[in-house]
Amino acid sequence: MKLNKKIIPAKITTNMSAGELVTSLKGCAFGAGRLYEAVDIYREMQADPECTKFFGFAGAMVPAGMRQIVSDMIRNGEIDILVSTGANLVHDIIESLGLYHYKGTDAADDIKLKQEAVNRIYDVFLPEHHFTDLEEKLQSIFREIPEKLSITELLSHIGARLDDDNSILKSAYDMGVPVYCPAIQDSIIGLQAWLYKQTKPLNVDVFADMRGLIDRCYDAKRTGVMIIGGGVPKNFILQSMLVTPRSFDYAIQLTMDRPETGGLSGATLDEARSWGKIGENARSVTVYSDATITLPMIVAAAKCRK
Repeated sequence: MKLNKKIIPAKITTNMSAGELVTSLKGCAFGAGRLYEAVDIYREMQADPECTKFFGFAGAMVPAGMRQIVSDMIRNGEIDILVSTGANLVHDIIESLGLYHYKGTDAADDIKLKQEAVNRIYDVFLPEHHFTDLEEKLQSIFREIPEKLSITELLSHIGARLDDDNSILKSAYDMGVPVYCPAIQDSIIGLQAWLYKQTKPLNVDVFADMRGLIDRCYDAKRTGVMIIGGGVPKNFILQSMLVTPRSFDYAIQLTMDRPETGGLSGATLDEARSWGKIGENARSVTVYSDATITLPMIVAAAKCRK
């Protein structure tokens, strides 16, 4: 085996930029080396004018404070297709109503929080009454939309009715970026839609989005994906290539899940090559770390000169 790549220690300098910090990790190993590789792939993917860029959005990223980053990525043209869990979109709508998430502690007395009508997401606190305001907003929106539509059309209608340019859904609507949420019923949006449907007509076709998604995959000359977490968004994105003659050309995964259980969230990107979801010669990397750390670092560093 050739030993031709020496470990080059990282060096920290005064007032260095995010880009300079990540570049200093180029010769490092473990997570540091993977973070550098992720930034390098992200830069190449964003610089490729013929690349259709997917973004998979899972985990409690909006409650943790990542909303503005994703919204700006959409407005900056860094995301062409967004696939999200329903929960992130729910919390995006809550923030768009001027309601906030609050820093708390994971060592809280959860029984006391329940008595005080405060919901906990690890170390984030969310007042229960926010969901009352959310319900009123969603119910008013449902009254203004067609009786039959797709999930993407439903989310577009919601985004059009949010008065907050920092909103992910509003930004997607403004920029013409489709938002897919294949498990929308697994969220407060889905629950509120079901409640509305008990007394008024509302038909959301869960299969209607597939044609538009597959057409976009067929039309793409090259494709890249950044996957936050895993779950339904990850599979929905990767499976889209199975019915096309192509595979993803760029792939970045930010996760803390492990592959040994066979679950999709921890499955390696190399495993996806065996399915033909990611190309044989595609550039790919998995960074094992909290995505609330790595996503801001990657996006910030990619904006800096190398």
